[in-house]
Amino acid sequence: MNKKLAAALSGGAVLVLTLSGCSDDSDDKVNDWAKKVCDQVQPQLQKIANANASIQQQTADNSKPADVQKTDSAAFQQISQAYKSLGTAVDSAGPPPVDDGETTQKEAVKELNASSAAYAELKTKVDALETKDQAKFADGLKGIADELNKISTSGDQALKKLQSGEVGAAMSKQKGCQKPAPSTGPASPGGSAAPEAGAATPSTAPSTAPSASASEEKKA
Repeated sequence: MNKKLAAALSGGAVLVLTLSGCSDDSDDKVNDWAKKVCDQVQPQLQKIANANASIQQQTADNSKPADVQKTDSAAFQQISQAYKSLGTAVDSAGPPPVDDGETTQKEAVKELNASSAAYAELKTKVDALETKDQAKFADGLKGIADELNKISTSGDQALKKLQSGEVGAAMSKQKGCQKPAPSTGPASPGGSAAPEAGAATPSTAPSTAPSASASEEKKA
């Protein structure tokens, strides 16, 4: 069941994961703004990548509900804090020096803060799951995976706008705004498994979350 959660997480809305384009048309002011944001973005993207990886590790058939709960709770907390910091980074950089930059910035910050709050709510829900009954726990995780899909498929228009045009081109050239690889670490309790086949990296960022490629209702 945690595989469905991992699949949904892999497609979650994350700022500037796969920006493309090598245009040099951006002026110095836009490039300076992009660097200011992206220098702060990278550590947060790394935290999100690591949190996603920790959930993907905790997908073995013999994983204990209590171990899955602990891993998922910590991951959601980390992702929530990362989104909050991403919002702060975009906010502190000021409006990008382009047409309608102030509105674009404010809407993007609003969405990032909303994502932070949504992941904090998921942490609360995971913490409340019944771990002594594996069937009930699996049902609870299924509900959380469904909520995660909803988070990932809504509220990303402002972020897409931030990543478009001249600003998007400037950000795409900044190393700090590129998708990081998750840090390797010890496997979570209960063993680890390779990420589900359906857990592909999103082709755009933010992206809609993919559905799990297999039914995992009996897995905790």
